[in-house]
Amino acid sequence: MYYRIGEVHLLQSRTDKAISWLEKARSTNSELQYVHAFLASAYALKGETERAAAELAEARRLVGDGSYSSIAHLNAGYLGVPNIRSLFEATYIAGLGKAGMPEE
Repeated sequence: MYYRIGEVHLLQSRTDKAISWLEKARSTNSELQYVHAFLASAYALKGETERAAAELAEARRLVGDGSYSSIAHLNAGYLGVPNIRSLFEATYIAGLGKAGMPEE
């Protein structure tokens, strides 16, 4: 549940709270690639690009299938609620771009 709380905080642009909850989620289970990806986004939005790049690299290592290879690839697989799409793009996707994920 720590991850979900962190995700909601990130989507609502409460980056510091998101980081706190996502770090708890990572501490609880460091094998969940999406926790690392959301942490990468949150760190990048806060301007902590080195930490963001490290978390993005860990998410990529854990998933191993190219899911975090580009923003376009992530967007192609997004099946979320349309009403949340703008929040998702303004926070999570924007942060991953700042963390070093290429557009294509």
